[in-house]
Amino acid sequence: MNTSLISKVSEWMPFVLQGFALNILMSLLAILIGSALGTFLGLGQLSAYRPIATPSKVATQLFRNAPWLVLLFYCIFLMPYEVRIGGYSFVLPSWLRATIGFSFPVAANFSEIVRGTVNSVPRGQWEAAEALGYGRRTTLFKIILPQCITRMIPPWMNLYALLLTATPLSMIVGVEEALGRTRAAVQAQADSAVLIPMYLALLAMFFLYTWPISRLSLALERRFRTK
Repeated sequence: MNTSLISKVSEWMPFVLQGFALNILMSLLAILIGSALGTFLGLGQLSAYRPIATPSKVATQLFRNAPWLVLLFYCIFLMPYEVRIGGYSFVLPSWLRATIGFSFPVAANFSEIVRGTVNSVPRGQWEAAEALGYGRRTTLFKIILPQCITRMIPPWMNLYALLLTATPLSMIVGVEEALGRTRAAVQAQADSAVLIPMYLALLAMFFLYTWPISRLSLALERRFRTK
């Protein structure tokens, strides 16, 4: 890569990095919202009451197996552009509606993480708690779930890394994130020679951000001996 090409790529890096910051913001908000919703869905799947368990299982399978891009389109085009609360109007920008769209598949996948980790606890612990007079709810929240937290962390981190790599899909619905800004930068320079270096720089951004997460997840798996 010659000096002129490096200069052109470097010139646009702050512009692209601003878009990448939006990718990170969207991924952080989506993982928080999705994890909260997924916790309720996961516990709902484990409920002994069918009116709770059945809708939780249906919602989990629906959002888990639906294409992320389809869910993104639904949220972008069906959610209002503006909401009124207490006489005040609040604009919902495209990136926020896209974040909500990403939250649904995250919630469904985290729901399965919750269900799977709870079911991984030996049945004997439930029986022992029952023999000691503990109810199902008390056993779940005071005995079973505390053991599950460490088991949930590695797959939850992998889910976050997957989510971040999916955020460029929001470019299709008009969000100015890193991929969209990279394409705009390439088009603005009207020089095909910068295409590959610009996209390699974008790839490096995502790799440098997600690779430590992946390594930490593997380290935690070994530490907690999860499978």
